[in-house]
Amino acid sequence: MSPALDLPPLIGHRGAAAEAPENTLASFRRAAEAGARWVEFDVKLSADGVPIVIHDARLDRTTSGRGLVRACPFAAIRKLDAGSWFDRRFAGERVPSLDEAVALCLDLGLGINVELKPCPGLAETTARAAIDTLTRHGAPRDGRVLISSFEPRCLAIAQALAPALPRGHLCGFVPRDWPAALARYGCTTLHANQLRISRRRLAALRAAGARILLYTVNDPGRARQLLADGATAVFTDRVTDLARALQAPAAAPSPAQ
Repeated sequence: MSPALDLPPLIGHRGAAAEAPENTLASFRRAAEAGARWVEFDVKLSADGVPIVIHDARLDRTTSGRGLVRACPFAAIRKLDAGSWFDRRFAGERVPSLDEAVALCLDLGLGINVELKPCPGLAETTARAAIDTLTRHGAPRDGRVLISSFEPRCLAIAQALAPALPRGHLCGFVPRDWPAALARYGCTTLHANQLRISRRRLAALRAAGARILLYTVNDPGRARQLLADGATAVFTDRVTDLARALQAPAAAPSPAQ
């Protein structure tokens, strides 16, 4: 049986992606410093099957390398600079392995949402490698580890190999028959695009008992509204700004004229 998820209202997206290079150890440290209790990050496989933390199918945008992630062995990826593209202060930051990311986050006391984002054709091997790493680190871990994916095969493998590990169903639009979508792979959370859900739909989901996590919310006022309307949590790049906003009392409504 899955442990009850200890989800806060704010989850750092790829660490603190507006404040440090996304999906790096520096980004996870920054998220923790800024007040996040959870972070989300993405996992793919290197050419030699090492699960690593990176979002894109290509290395180009967030590293000094070029080409497909799936075509590059881990030893070569480790030589790349994954920080300078963001700011020279982060020069020398590396693409972390999943093992390193999990170890650091748990050491920092961060809950983790591990998004399995496999390269084409690698859904099963990516899920197996990630589950093996998480299991070695003691997941499920008191409701502080959640695995999610857009890929049904990843969720199916996670359910088969680690049924006690909580799973989240990632989607763009909320499915009309969302209870069936969650039940299919034993998911406990629904993750959706905040731009593709109405206030009425969100309120109805909350009333029906759904735990819905919305991405990616960088406006403090928008975050407040979504949480008030029924979101369980929002993912944000701007951890510092949203953490401060959610801790501060909500502004009183203006008096009627």
